[in-house]
Amino acid sequence: MSRIVRLNISPETAADQSLVRKLAASVAGISPSGISQLRIIRRSVDARKRNIIVNLEIEVFASDDQPAPAIQPYVPQDVTGKLEVIVVGAGPAGLFAALRLIELGIRPVILERGKDVSSRKKDIALISREHRVDSDSNYCFGEGGAGTFSDGKLYTRSKKRGDNRRVLELLCIHGANENILYEAHPHLGTDKLPGIISGIRMTITESGGVFLFGRRVSDIIVEGNKVKGVVTSGNEKFLSPFVMLATGHSSRDIYSLCTHRGIKLEPKSFAMGVRVEHPQALIDRIQYHGKERGKLLPAASYSLVKQIDGRGVYSFCMCPGGFIVPAATSPEEVVVNGMSPSTRNSPYANSGIVVEIRPEDLGDYARFDVLAGLEFQKKFERFAWEQAGRTQSAPAQRLTDFLTGKTSATLPAVSYFPGVISSPLHEWIPPSIGNRLKAGFGFFGSVMRGFLTEDAVVTGVESRTSSPVRIPRDPLTLEHTVVSGLYPCGEGSGYSGGIVSSAVDGMNSAEAVASKT
Repeated sequence: MSRIVRLNISPETAADQSLVRKLAASVAGISPSGISQLRIIRRSVDARKRNIIVNLEIEVFASDDQPAPAIQPYVPQDVTGKLEVIVVGAGPAGLFAALRLIELGIRPVILERGKDVSSRKKDIALISREHRVDSDSNYCFGEGGAGTFSDGKLYTRSKKRGDNRRVLELLCIHGANENILYEAHPHLGTDKLPGIISGIRMTITESGGVFLFGRRVSDIIVEGNKVKGVVTSGNEKFLSPFVMLATGHSSRDIYSLCTHRGIKLEPKSFAMGVRVEHPQALIDRIQYHGKERGKLLPAASYSLVKQIDGRGVYSFCMCPGGFIVPAATSPEEVVVNGMSPSTRNSPYANSGIVVEIRPEDLGDYARFDVLAGLEFQKKFERFAWEQAGRTQSAPAQRLTDFLTGKTSATLPAVSYFPGVISSPLHEWIPPSIGNRLKAGFGFFGSVMRGFLTEDAVVTGVESRTSSPVRIPRDPLTLEHTVVSGLYPCGEGSGYSGGIVSSAVDGMNSAEAVASKT
């Protein structure tokens, strides 16, 4: 029978596999020669004290043990000619819903408004080179959704929604490194994700699923409170009694379409703010107590939160060794986000620093009713575009100048490829956000000595943390509360956030659909 052992060791020891084997054998009470296999279950770095520790949880198999496979195989069915379910959107929720539908013998028909990964890369390059934004093919829209070109973090605090482990296994089956199964904060990297996403598409199509690009849904067919299908912008009709809406939090036209078709929506809390960038070496020194990171420790990250005047101010999508990227979905807006390659070897570290916004905070925007949050986002994304000279450059300010209310005369080098333009963010960011950001930064600087530096830059605006709208659904059936056959899922539904929770939500919704067939 295998044994579980826990080791708390130095980074140097953790890097020596023979030493780890000896220590694991000692704790397990067997000789190193009697071990047939070591399987890491969990790995984390504890840098809270000066003596940095690597925590390892390891399953030790003796020579007579028969270890089960670390990854359960994916067993698709041939769904050619089977019942069709329309899946709107090819982000994590849509892709993993399709994978699960195929396992259950149902044929997914995926309609994606954007392009395949390869074509999408070219459109994203044009944003940086020529400041051209394609409204259907950008960092948010296209095969794989927003996660494909913005990092691929797999950490989620949501442990009760479903099988998080299965999501990681399916990613490994399609090309991800198996270390995502045990790292405390697993990460794919934007350089690895395109190949993984293409592999998932291949699995879907080889199993008889349908994958169609350039199909932006322009109408949802509803008759007598039952969904009948959808219509695309090319006036194609796709009919089915089951439609899964997995469109992502930036598909604002879908929310407008829902209100037009009488599909109930609800406002929800979201967050907005800025993205701050530091030299990665500085964050390393802060987090590793002045020590150089070297080759044995990962690029240091941070997680910060503080309640300011009754609202949360917190770091979001922290990207060690990463880049700030342009995440606009319309030519006349500027939105920033962050990503890291798998190696996390950029000289920069960036993170969103955002402020919680509740529906009751929107004041004059209440006239837009359930879409008030969307209109609030739009206004300041457009204002950022104006501040950037109507380009995809980002309005920016040294962090210290933002705190003291001074326009930056110069800006340090940054990772944001379209470039930055000095702007008085302290003047035009709404006071309800700006004042809390200043107070939050002040607190963060007190817990991370050196965080408040003129070498740090804030860029605007970080506005797409989550959807300000929820599409209500029954908690048991996952079906829309009014329109039967309609299954909102993923970030756009307002019920999940991030790759893993969205993927789990998609799989859960697929199972809910299957239970009705």
